[in-house]
Amino acid sequence: MMQEIIDIPWALIAPVLVIQFILMVVALIDLLKIHATRGPKWLWLVIIVVISLFGPIAYFIGGRKQS
Repeated sequence: MMQEIIDIPWALIAPVLVIQFILMVVALIDLLKIHATRGPKWLWLVIIVVISLFGPIAYFIGGRKQS
């Protein structure tokens, strides 16, 4: 088990994890500040948190209601 963890190519995975975390934080902050979304805010919260990398991207593409 420990050998499998050691053999993971962290140099390739770490940037993706950092990008995922940053996208999630920015999407959650935006969700809290924005007044109107397409759909309920609680649903976008679940999508952003559960669907990891694609949830925040989906929120920015389709969830924000443009004024």
